Amino acid sequence: MVRKPIVVVTSHFIDAVETRIDREYEARRSKNGASFKSEELLAAAEGADAMLVTMADRIDAEFLKRVSASVKVIATYSVGYDHIDLRAAAERKIAIAFTPGVETDAVADLAMLLLLGASRRAYEAQELVRSGAWKSSSATALLGWQPTGKNLGIFGMGHIGQAVARRARGFGMKIHYYNPIRIAEETVGDAIFHDDPLDLLRVSAFLSLNAPDSKETHHFLYAKTLQLLPPGAIVVNTARGGLIVDEELIAALQSGHVAAAGLDVFEGEPKLHPGYLALKNTFLLPHIGSATVETRTAMGMLALDNIDAVLSGTPAPSLVTRDS
Repeated sequence: MVRKPIVVVTSHFIDAVETRIDREYEARRSKNGASFKSEELLAAAEGADAMLVTMADRIDAEFLKRVSASVKVIATYSVGYDHIDLRAAAERKIAIAFTPGVETDAVADLAMLLLLGASRRAYEAQELVRSGAWKSSSATALLGWQPTGKNLGIFGMGHIGQAVARRARGFGMKIHYYNPIRIAEETVGDAIFHDDPLDLLRVSAFLSLNAPDSKETHHFLYAKTLQLLPPGAIVVNTARGGLIVDEELIAALQSGHVAAAGLDVFEGEPKLHPGYLALKNTFLLPHIGSATVETRTAMGMLALDNIDAVLSGTPAPSLVTRDS
């Protein structure tokens, strides 16, 4: 009998992915379905061929220094990989795989949900209905802000940013964007490029954050940059919580300089700054950008395809490089 590859699996996935894991691998999981602690994960990796991890697993330099030499590939069930130390992985010659592309539509859809939810005061409206406080309609009740004809600034015009732009055009929005590299006109159409992200902020009545959290983008939105936004701007974040200094966005929301925010990601999640919870003008979701049956299935299958390819010595669909 051919030995099945041993894969450490740190979470439970959608049924189709679980079926493939059980069929093709010897899976090592934590006891009782609990999350692995770092030492437990190191122990589980002894003699394993691969690891299937999530954003919740911190694969840092110390972990990679100590992990078993048998591990050839670590596949993360995410498009982000800032929870993995790429330099340390390269030093150990461990391939790192991620799941780009398959989340694009789901995350872009959610960005529009957040944009509309924030601009139309959806949290306040639903709270009014669910609490039983809705008694009668008023011509001035819950007035929001319409996206039609407004500028949408997109910070990060990768696949997801481009998908957000396509959807926003359907709402009559005018697209402006910043990206480290200007995108060809045949790809982004009439979207207006800004080579300075600060210039983008100045024209963005709506701002969608779609960039990775890197040295260049970390805490991009803070007191000074928030003040560059037009008064009454609306901020949407489906990228990474680390792009925002929470205290300073909260202050801008309290003052009204930022009219509303729609946020699916938070620095330090699942914990988030309690100041957001006290605000009525925040539309908050628990990092569900990729949470559709179709997308979560595609993510899991791509992660397993990457593991298979590395272990068989064939080209993998989506490995991270240190320049990614």
